[in-house]
Amino acid sequence: MVAPGELFIVSSPSGGGKTTIIRGVMEDLRRQGRDVHFSVSHTTRSPRPGERDGVDYYFVERSVFRRMIENHEFLEFAEVHGNLYGTSRREVEGRLERGCDVFLDIDVQGARQVRAFLPTAIKVFVFPPSLTELRRRLVARRQDAADTIELRIRNALKEMREYAEFDYVIINDRLEQAICDLAQVVATSRLRPRSMQASVQPIIDSFARALEEG
Repeated sequence: MVAPGELFIVSSPSGGGKTTIIRGVMEDLRRQGRDVHFSVSHTTRSPRPGERDGVDYYFVERSVFRRMIENHEFLEFAEVHGNLYGTSRREVEGRLERGCDVFLDIDVQGARQVRAFLPTAIKVFVFPPSLTELRRRLVARRQDAADTIELRIRNALKEMREYAEFDYVIINDRLEQAICDLAQVVATSRLRPRSMQASVQPIIDSFARALEEG
């Protein structure tokens, strides 16, 4: 019996560092021989400099995205800053069944939708340490105009107020510590009953046989 993979939903305000933290944890897990996957979302926005289709996002036309909604191909989807984003079922469900751990990098409303479909998903919220640091990170990315950065900061406050919906909270003050914190969440999740079933059921069965045999 193969234990199902765990689904980790990691959310943060734009610039909070969730993608970097996820990739750091995944590198460690792969070195340990774990099967892990970073779910690539679909979006209708244009690629930013350096982004690659199929790696950072699947970049699609709005008409294609709408057709996927009609065909119920998304676990979740939402409109953020005027663009559509969504997580396809194909990216997630089959891998979980094969025992692969899947990481989702999505916003608060997307996290809420996924939990409704998959109640066993683990939700982690990543906080920036301060408004000053978040603004510094957004400016340093050189991806957005000043008015867009201010909009992202205002939205950050709205998102952070939803943190109590999540199972774990990480403050990304020091990247190395934040990666360690998420790694601890992953390690703890492996001790949940559904993850331990394949290991503990043989013990239960051996007890039962021994007692029946007297």
